[in-house]
Amino acid sequence: MYRRLRLCSNNGGFEALADPPNRIDLPRVKAALEREGVSVVDARVMLIASLEVEVTISRGGRLLFKTRDPRVAESAFERLRSLVGLPAMEPEPASARGPG
Repeated sequence: MYRRLRLCSNNGGFEALADPPNRIDLPRVKAALEREGVSVVDARVMLIASLEVEVTISRGGRLLFKTRDPRVAESAFERLRSLVGLPAMEPEPASARGPG
């Protein structure tokens, strides 16, 4: 499962971390993305994919979405997850959703 997206320390994007850590098969992910027409740069220890935003995918499971908009980052996470079969993101705490 992935933890909720959080703003990176430099405020340049959002990151998602797998908990527990989830080693990603980069060649399989690259092939799956390219089959769907997604442009991918293979930097050997990570992939850089062009979704709605640029996404860096590390083999250790860390995902970095280069946007300052949390909704765009969450949308890109869900699209990436559906394309390559990543685990789900942990549910948002009820207190963060507001009154129901």
